[in-house]
Amino acid sequence: MIKKIKCSTMFSAIAAATAMAFSSSVIAANNVNGQIVDAKKGIALSGALIQIPELNVKISTGKDGRFRFDNLPAGTYNIQVSYLGAAPQVEQISISNDRSITQDFAMLPNQSSVDEVLVIGQRASQANALNRQKNSNRITSIVSADAIGQYPDQNAAEALQRLPGMFIQRDQGEGRFVGIRGIDPSLNNLTINGLNVPSPEAGIRSVAMDVIPSELISSLEVSKTVTPDMDADAIGGSIEVKSITAFERSDKAFSIAGQLGYNEQQEENSPKLSASYSRIFPLNNDNKLGVAGAVSWAERKFGSENIETDGGWGDIELENINTGADEEFFGAAEIEQRAYKITRERTGVAVNIDLQTTSADYYIRSLYSKFSDDEYRLRNEYKFEDGDLQAFTSNSLSTVDAEMDRDTKDRYEEQTIFSTVFGAEHQLRKWTLEYSVGYSKSEEAEPDRLDVDFKGEGFDLGYTSTGPFVEFTQSNDAHNLSNFELDEFVFENNFTEDEETSFKLDLSRQLNFENASADFKFGGKIRQREKFNNASVQIFDDGFDDVTAAQFEAANPQWDLGNFGPSISRAGIRSFFKQNRNQLELNTLDSNLESQGASFESAEDITALYAMTDVSFDKWQIIAGLRYESTDFETLGNRVELVEDEVNDIEDVLISEWAVKNDYDHLLPNLSLRYDHSDKLLFRFAYTNTIARPAFGDSAAFQIIESKTEEDDGEIVVERQAEVGNPSLETYESMNLDFSIEYYPGQIGVMSAGLFYKDIDNFVEFAEVQDNGMWDGFDEVIQAINGGSAELSGLELAYTTTFDVGLLLVANATFTDSDVNLPNQADTVANFAIGYESNTISTRLTFAHRSESYQFLDQGRTVYEDSHNQIDFNLKYFINDQVNVYFNAVNLNDEPLYLYHEDERLNYQYETYGRTFELGFSWNAF
Repeated sequence: MIKKIKCSTMFSAIAAATAMAFSSSVIAANNVNGQIVDAKKGIALSGALIQIPELNVKISTGKDGRFRFDNLPAGTYNIQVSYLGAAPQVEQISISNDRSITQDFAMLPNQSSVDEVLVIGQRASQANALNRQKNSNRITSIVSADAIGQYPDQNAAEALQRLPGMFIQRDQGEGRFVGIRGIDPSLNNLTINGLNVPSPEAGIRSVAMDVIPSELISSLEVSKTVTPDMDADAIGGSIEVKSITAFERSDKAFSIAGQLGYNEQQEENSPKLSASYSRIFPLNNDNKLGVAGAVSWAERKFGSENIETDGGWGDIELENINTGADEEFFGAAEIEQRAYKITRERTGVAVNIDLQTTSADYYIRSLYSKFSDDEYRLRNEYKFEDGDLQAFTSNSLSTVDAEMDRDTKDRYEEQTIFSTVFGAEHQLRKWTLEYSVGYSKSEEAEPDRLDVDFKGEGFDLGYTSTGPFVEFTQSNDAHNLSNFELDEFVFENNFTEDEETSFKLDLSRQLNFENASADFKFGGKIRQREKFNNASVQIFDDGFDDVTAAQFEAANPQWDLGNFGPSISRAGIRSFFKQNRNQLELNTLDSNLESQGASFESAEDITALYAMTDVSFDKWQIIAGLRYESTDFETLGNRVELVEDEVNDIEDVLISEWAVKNDYDHLLPNLSLRYDHSDKLLFRFAYTNTIARPAFGDSAAFQIIESKTEEDDGEIVVERQAEVGNPSLETYESMNLDFSIEYYPGQIGVMSAGLFYKDIDNFVEFAEVQDNGMWDGFDEVIQAINGGSAELSGLELAYTTTFDVGLLLVANATFTDSDVNLPNQADTVANFAIGYESNTISTRLTFAHRSESYQFLDQGRTVYEDSHNQIDFNLKYFINDQVNVYFNAVNLNDEPLYLYHEDERLNYQYETYGRTFELGFSWNAF
């Protein structure tokens, strides 16, 4: 068992920070503070820009609409407030020594109509996001909660795909993982309320964002460049999920929503419910307590129809059964028909508490999400020997004598994410002290998984493939389930846990000079993470007494891609296994090999220190700093060897522990420049250095070895092959350059263009390493190793505008190019949306495009994902200011998923999902 490093340093730091805060909790003198709200609803406006021109200082409001200037020289000044979509405001203030001034602002829209508000509808959501983007000190893209409601998106991942440079990886047609600017999702960072989120899945770091219901989210912020006070593990960028808080809403707010969805292909209904509540309680001495909570539940029933190719494609010669002649064929060793039935359920709860006092703010942020995936899969496997490959020959369907398997996968998977963070910000006389303590845990349980295989042979089978769609032919006996004998049960109980504890401390000071200002900031962060995977696999391969699939026959499944044949009963298989388990023969050797080889635990301790300065003068803003990160990594797993010695009649599994430690550190300089040519036109440049640590599955300590000894013509032959982890993997390292131009024409809109370049070292790839001097006597050893470098460059364009007649246009496109094949990197990603909004109707039609992308190598051939084009539609009708009903149409063009082997005519995977229609209502009381 890996021992956790003692947390005495962390607790000492917490105690020191707390003592410093309370011993120095004198309110800062010569400061101006306030809040920016919407004049009609009283809701906080985040991203508003506040300036004091005489001192050349500026700041933007946070989620709660608050701002603060410290250490200002005595004098009389003008405070200017600007917010896209609102009329600017100016107020004069006088500052004297040792005095604090509170100056609030209530913003009115640019239009003269008093019925207009700044916080509702498409325009409001665009205004919120663009104001925060414009006034950020980084290159960012933002989705606000209101904007999420304008799209028919199932989860947080799908909401992010609408932003410039963003793309998603889908599972069963639903967005899961999010990539940034052509960089694979595994190389990005995800935080919830500033807290790093561990992954519930076994071997990876990336978090599937479909576990986070969009109803719990206040905003999604993507930082495409990072500053020194941010975590460095963000080669593509960093995604921050912020849950709702009371101080970003009115004094008392409540919402409830309900929805019913219908999947056209599977003819299934799916319900969805959500609610939120927040309230601000005034306390004595101008102190305030804010409480906010949200809950969401959804059940989605759907499925997919699938054709896949396994074993690669090749040129072969075989006898055509129909003609008797030898012919040249180009075929695949295995073609699969798959039918899925899936029920996904999401439950989410967020509870946030904020306490605002005259000298400090305290907060507790908590989010819990549970995601379950109940899947039953039927599969027909057409298996062709090397001499029997047949396909892609002509328009006629010819057949060969081949084997066929029918198998099922019965799996229930449950993922949970829990994160909670306590933090505070103390205003001292000259310094601001911020600290937070966080804990997060992710789990994935896969209890009682049951995979069953039935084998058959002697069938006349064939197929023709001229592209995504594969046409099958088979003799009638291939659909007679009595011809398929039960061959194997695989019963699994798997569990993964990923846990992280962190402490963060920041100190900053604001200084003002003549025509210039500077913020100095330094601090550190400690992260302690433990991940383990416990696999329990039992393989039963005998004791079936000639049981056939006919015993479990059920009606034909929903499958429109050809003739699938009868189904196999899920309940019947479960019942048979439960009743006969004690009579089945357990393959102990293979079971131990699979279980012990996949189990591991790893621990990672990260210590980070940074220092930075933020200087503003004239029209310039310069952020410069340095970040240091030290990583202590250790992993514990098993060396598992299956020994099959036919000469000495020995068959055994040898298991021994394998533990490895690996320590490394990084020094990461950082520079960001911003030049405001005018209030409307600004330029940005950033030079950053980021990293990405290897996936836990690649760096885990495991060795799975198979040794076979036999006699061949009087000579003893030993064949050995292995699959091993690599705990010595180095981190990905990236040097990044970014340059962008942003133009805000005055109304709610933006035109922007950005160039980016990344030079990435230490890419991880799988290779045969038996010849590296460490594996003498092995015929093949597969291991993850650090490969070469890659250069990625790109152009990002975005355009958003609104018209007085109610029209809204959103268009963005990102073009990337790399000198090597990068996983999931598409040359073009684009989005287009056109919307219309009036006092009673809001509608939006969207189009998302992603060009073909490299995926991986299979049997020496490159596998690509074909381009993806999806059209969605949203329509809202406002019954009054509080209640609306809506209609969503998802995947209107019924876009499938298609992967192919090098040539678009060579199927790897073709999967369809159908259209989904949703009808719902929302009631919001502010």
